[in-house]
Amino acid sequence: MRRLRACLGAAAAVTLAAAGTTALVASNASGATTALGNRWYAAAPYLMPLDNDPPDPAAIMDATGLKAFQLAFVLAPDGGGCSPTWGGTAPVGSDTAVQSVINTIRAKGGDVSVSIGGYGGTKLGQACADAASTAAAYQQVITKYGLHAIDFDLEEPEYENTAAIHNEIGAAKILQQNNPGLYVSVTTAGTADGTGWFGKQMLLEAKSQGFTPNNFSIMPFDGGFNGAASQTSALTNFNSILQSTFGWDQATAYAHEGFSGMNGRSDSGEYFSQADFQTVLDYATSHNMDRFTFWSLNRDRQCSPPDNGGRTSGTCSSVAQTSWDFAKYSVRFAGVTPPTTTPTPTPTPTPTPTSCKTAWSASAVYTGGDEASYANHNWKAKWWTQNEAPGASQWGPWQDEGAC
Repeated sequence: MRRLRACLGAAAAVTLAAAGTTALVASNASGATTALGNRWYAAAPYLMPLDNDPPDPAAIMDATGLKAFQLAFVLAPDGGGCSPTWGGTAPVGSDTAVQSVINTIRAKGGDVSVSIGGYGGTKLGQACADAASTAAAYQQVITKYGLHAIDFDLEEPEYENTAAIHNEIGAAKILQQNNPGLYVSVTTAGTADGTGWFGKQMLLEAKSQGFTPNNFSIMPFDGGFNGAASQTSALTNFNSILQSTFGWDQATAYAHEGFSGMNGRSDSGEYFSQADFQTVLDYATSHNMDRFTFWSLNRDRQCSPPDNGGRTSGTCSSVAQTSWDFAKYSVRFAGVTPPTTTPTPTPTPTPTPTSCKTAWSASAVYTGGDEASYANHNWKAKWWTQNEAPGASQWGPWQDEGAC
């Protein structure tokens, strides 16, 4: 639960080295920044910086040694149009909130990739007229934040739209050409067979356009999976799909393959423990896979009670854990040993208490943008809804705005 040849102006000139090496963004809106090695972008877990009770990235870095974060999600505006926004509501062009998160991460020697698409909302590939205009919209994001990496999260319902996928793949190819050294990942749904019909059509679209990203990653969860064995089997099957689609040998296919998991309890009630993550990590490293990531850091902490009453949450894992247990597997994939001692935490400002909105009512009708409080959290409706309790489903109509 993701183009027009756009040149950067003098104030945002980008000098990037070949993939896998270090690059320098000379000057941009977020200040000078040195790129990390590609392995860090390949290991970056997803973080929603504006929703689902965002954790402090500095605290995660201190506790785990993590350096890279996959910020999610850039979408088309809810009201229509071909311009990038965070979550459909916060325009990238005027953003300061996500920029502040990025500045915090970079000040500690880290960096970010930005993920576009995801499960909810309208995607730019759906809203823009063609690949060129889609690429131009994404180039605004790259330029704004001085990005060295970007993730295309192409899943339902967008990947069922042939024109939208044509635009997204075409945009990815243009961005790759116009931003030398840009790390590009493509994430799509996973099935027991590797990926389903629409995922295979997306791969064929990439082949027809002559586009090869750093990796194609599958998400083996929410599809009848349970535990690591089912996930590694899907990764093996997906490798065969990559071989047959692109004519690669097994080693080349693994070098362009990635894993994107879900920590703890999934939306469909599957469970993935720390031990499962270790097993998949061992598989990924032993097969020289290109990427190992998960959804999400917002969930990488224990619920209260730990099993969350048998429910899935966007803000905790629903399994017993220490905070940031799952992030440490990403750190290991990047080739770094996480700290074994408790670090001195980065001081966190005392938050200003947030008042609760009017209590949610099962009989009330809510439309996109309406707010209500429920279970000591404020929530914002993403679309029309009635009698669906906030938090009942991570991908439901309510967006968690944090505790109140």
